Amino acid sequence: MKRARILILGAAGRDFHDFNVLFRHDPSFEVVGFTAAQIPRIACRTYPPVLSGELYPQGIPIWPEIEMESLIKDHLVDRCILAYSDLSHQTVMNLAARVLAAGADFELAGMRTMIESKRPVIAVCAVRTGAGKSQVTRYIVDVLRSRGLKTVILRHPMPYGNLAKETVQRFASPSDLDVESLTIEEREEYEAHIKKGTVVYAGVDYEAVLRLAEKEADIIVWDGGNNDLPFIRPDLWITVADALRPGHETTYYPGSVNFRKAEIIVINKANSAPVEAVASIRASAALLNPCARVIRAASQVVAQDPELIRGKRVLVIEDGPTLTHGGMSFGAGVVAAGIYKAREIVDPRPSAQGSIKDAFEKYRHMGDVLPALGYYPEQIRELEESVNDADADTVVVATPVDLRHIIRINKPATLVTYELEDMEKPLLRDEIEYFVRWRLVPFKDERLTSGNPVG
Repeated sequence: MKRARILILGAAGRDFHDFNVLFRHDPSFEVVGFTAAQIPRIACRTYPPVLSGELYPQGIPIWPEIEMESLIKDHLVDRCILAYSDLSHQTVMNLAARVLAAGADFELAGMRTMIESKRPVIAVCAVRTGAGKSQVTRYIVDVLRSRGLKTVILRHPMPYGNLAKETVQRFASPSDLDVESLTIEEREEYEAHIKKGTVVYAGVDYEAVLRLAEKEADIIVWDGGNNDLPFIRPDLWITVADALRPGHETTYYPGSVNFRKAEIIVINKANSAPVEAVASIRASAALLNPCARVIRAASQVVAQDPELIRGKRVLVIEDGPTLTHGGMSFGAGVVAAGIYKAREIVDPRPSAQGSIKDAFEKYRHMGDVLPALGYYPEQIRELEESVNDADADTVVVATPVDLRHIIRINKPATLVTYELEDMEKPLLRDEIEYFVRWRLVPFKDERLTSGNPVG
């Protein structure tokens, strides 16, 4: 029987997961390769044999997505699987048109890629990158911990380095982060959880990741990446919508799927958004997911040292992915500059170096903020130079990781943090308490039904 030839369109994350779950052990398919987009320097490498399995003893090549049409023709591809996220519906259909015009079929893989867990799972997903998933995750972990439940976080993958060495990753302390050669983007997603005493798992092979995490967890919280679907089948699905980006819940893939599937929709940043924006998202929920409970929440922005902002000319550094493929023109740093009455937000463009300067050319929607991009050592150096050459009094570091521990900053700098707070009833805390009290009791894990304080 002829094997169907598959090309997986990815960005070093879901693409590998979809291969592992759907194709690795199925001889009726031949995956000829992956393509890579969205993240710099992740193409032109090989998915290694230790991960690709017996059907692929040489591993699987990873090519730039720009070569997709020629790859389809040269390798007689039958079907392309879209396996990355935070794409407008228009972009998805443009990709589909390119695939179909080149002679292959186009497919989206969904719920069948989810792995079943032996532990209860809460999934935190989003409508868009930068909506506030991780702060919602931290809030949930605090509630679960208060009930005596050992909670472990499974983080969406970011395997940008040596794939064979990143098969399963466990981070429990800051020193664990220092041992690995992590990008700024990876540290951003792990550090805040670890500082609160929560173990974080990530990696490439999520069947292996999950089974190890289950050994030390009463309950697992999936902390999603971008606006992707969960890799682990959830018992409670929570989707975070961004009140500063109303309408995106119906126009971005796969965030629009998360919005429709959620049992709980958290409208985050409602304290910083117009009332009409929140009402618009509520209306979308009523139309597309009328059974979901909708919660209005605040993202409270706090500066570690407000006097380094008040009356100063400040350089604001924001989370990179939120500004780039997330499409935001500003983030928490600009909010903090307003709260603490900065005299001026300095334009970072004149001091931008190398790939940081290129980012301003590519993502022209960005405001007067510096994206914290650090996918490789040279880019981290360019970020440091861009900061230190800026004509500013002080620096506002509004990234999930404290950049002062990664780059040397030659100006006084303050960290800005942001945490989730309920604004009104229904409270997210009450929803999590209800889940613990009433939905964990009949769960299949004996530890949760005999003596653990779940209600």
